[in-house]
Amino acid sequence: MTTTDASTGASTDATATSTGVSTGTARDFKVADLSLAAFGRKEITLAEHEMPGLMAIRREYAASRPLAGARITGSLHMTVQTAVLIETLVALGARVRWASCNIFSTQDHAAAAVAVGPDGTPEEPRGVPVFAWKGETLQEYWWCTEQALTWPGEPTGGPNMILDDGGDATLLVHKGVEYEKAGAVPDVSTAESEEHAVILGLLARTLAERPGKWTALASEIRGVTEETTTGVHRLYEMRRDGVLLFPAINVNDSVTKSKFDNKYGCRHSLIDGINRATDTLIGGKVAVVCGYGDVGKGCAESLRGQGARVIVTEIDPICALQAAMD
Repeated sequence: MTTTDASTGASTDATATSTGVSTGTARDFKVADLSLAAFGRKEITLAEHEMPGLMAIRREYAASRPLAGARITGSLHMTVQTAVLIETLVALGARVRWASCNIFSTQDHAAAAVAVGPDGTPEEPRGVPVFAWKGETLQEYWWCTEQALTWPGEPTGGPNMILDDGGDATLLVHKGVEYEKAGAVPDVSTAESEEHAVILGLLARTLAERPGKWTALASEIRGVTEETTTGVHRLYEMRRDGVLLFPAINVNDSVTKSKFDNKYGCRHSLIDGINRATDTLIGGKVAVVCGYGDVGKGCAESLRGQGARVIVTEIDPICALQAAMD
């Protein structure tokens, strides 16, 4: 596995092992265990049947390859469902590099299957460069994000599109450009948090190793899609301050996301996540849900369905009244 210097965020190269492959070799990816690829491929096949929209897009547009020439960096939970998205983008002509947007959300078998690819083997991977494994440290997480944004052999060294979830890939590009213009990165001792210190250390390293990397990388990015409230808030703030470097599409506020994924997705996944993480019986517990928007509604319904007594906190009078009525 690749290790990372905690003070600088710099990654220390390691040789290929059963748990991953360093970017110092010809294999440009890093996952937990390639032997999980066969299991991941079976689950991807099942997921394809549950994602008819993406599969219909493949059938309709694969022949014309409308995404030919696109270099897409993705920062999104590396799950089986994301694997279907990645392979759809590839089928439509795009080239893709990927990292997870969360240190714990990666499904290692899905990451292995994407790295191996549908036509590859663990011995001869032919898939997409993916940098993700479950249980990353903060240093490893930001290293993975940097690798997904770094495109070897390209004139600018970067993507021309970003698919972001949480805004971390977009943040790294913008902070890199900002500090390159300033000529220096703030000292790590000024960091506001442990994660901020990791980001500053990483950018200090890249500024020393390759000055101008982020400015060149950002120059050809045509836009970013963002699908979280946090990421969208960051984008609006950057636009307000006049520092947004490229156009952004607010996926988060689309009706099919906010009214379906936020409510019904959370209703489905909340209990599943709690059970996987804690194996705690929900029935009879007192659960507090902070906020009763679409996410809060889904979470409250999920908890109530498991027998919990649900208490909702809400400052919006209409949402509070909905909670009382529900």
